[in-house]
Amino acid sequence: MKPLTPNTILVIILAGAVAALTYVIRIPTPGTSGYFNLGDIAVIFCGLFLGGRLGALAGGIGSAIADLISGAFIYMPITLVAKGLEAWLAGTLGKKHAAFLGLAAITMISIYFFAEIFLPGMGWAAAISSLPLNILQGAIGAGGGWLIYRMVRKALPQKF
Repeated sequence: MKPLTPNTILVIILAGAVAALTYVIRIPTPGTSGYFNLGDIAVIFCGLFLGGRLGALAGGIGSAIADLISGAFIYMPITLVAKGLEAWLAGTLGKKHAAFLGLAAITMISIYFFAEIFLPGMGWAAAISSLPLNILQGAIGAGGGWLIYRMVRKALPQKF
């Protein structure tokens, strides 16, 4: 077995942080089996800190693990894609200009919206009812993730 690289270790640690932040504060979303959480702060941070590819792994896997331990099994594959893509966009475009973090959040929101339309027992009404909390979650995630990234960047200038 090959030894773990520093990047692999960072992905594992940050995936755990994403899962923890996603799981600790959960507010159920009306009409769905989903929930509002603060994990998007860590997802955006992962993208900015690790870059698109590694950030997508940490953000997507960590968020899907939170769905697993919270019992929201139906969301796991959706979350893996939504949060992975959110982190990837943050890491590839968001580093160039912070306005692209809004695109990352909108992408995550859109994936959940369209997925909920087609999930068993949900549909248009459920997707629309979860939209306000998903928008709030995306906005808090983009702003909070960017803020934490800026603080870490200032504290660890040698990494950048």
